[in-house]
Amino acid sequence: MSTALILACFWVLAATGVAVLPMRRQRGPAIALLLAAPAILGWISIEHGGLIASACALGALSVMRHPARAILRRLRPARSKA
Repeated sequence: MSTALILACFWVLAATGVAVLPMRRQRGPAIALLLAAPAILGWISIEHGGLIASACALGALSVMRHPARAILRRLRPARSKA
């Protein structure tokens, strides 16, 4: 197994550990994990190709679905009730 995939496995374990923390203590570690994810996915893409990187990206989104949903909510324009 390559170093990139081993690092991705550690990322998943760290994300699982952050998920069991109380909500008020999750913010800092979750932001660090969200910032590390694209770098790890890029490394996986370089070493193993886009298909494996896409599968890993889906796994990362599955693990971090609530923060990803919050980011999407902030990026979307507010609906006007006209």
